[in-house]
Amino acid sequence: MNELSVPAPRKLGVRLLLMLLLAVAFQLAASLLLCVAVVQVILLLATDSANGRLKLFGRSLGRYLAQIADFECFGTESLPFPFNEWPASDALSGF
Repeated sequence: MNELSVPAPRKLGVRLLLMLLLAVAFQLAASLLLCVAVVQVILLLATDSANGRLKLFGRSLGRYLAQIADFECFGTESLPFPFNEWPASDALSGF
């Protein structure tokens, strides 16, 4: 019989420290996402097309932000990067 194993919750002090560190990482990643968006707009104006690599990076950065938000709101016990792998971005159509 297959049973799903649920990870044991962390001690509150450890979780609070991790939440604080990830909140700082969230702010840095959100600022980086803003920079990516500005560069994409500039490239779109200059070349009439957005950069494909920046599209992929922006998508994976958005998934990273979602993983942090999920951990911060007690939605999961799974830690995001740098404690786990960087979230992969799916291949975009037309790239």
